[in-house]
Amino acid sequence: MSPPPLNPLRDTLRWLAAHARFPASRLAPRAETLLCLAALAAAEEAEEQRRFLIQRSDPAQTSALRAHGLRRSRVHYKCDNSAKV
Repeated sequence: MSPPPLNPLRDTLRWLAAHARFPASRLAPRAETLLCLAALAAAEEAEEQRRFLIQRSDPAQTSALRAHGLRRSRVHYKCDNSAKV
């Protein structure tokens, strides 16, 4: 199951509503500006991570490929047929 998508702007608004009683009361303008800038930076970083998302390796597939390579390496052994009886 994939984690829910990150939305830092929505999370910041929820935090303001829960802890600062936003919009009934407001923080100092500089504090609100700082929170909004931090939320925008987090949103940009989340978007950047989503764009370059690397798929994790599957342990079962990795193990199967390793076993397949081991079996292939055992098949190709050198046989010396030059021994004369």
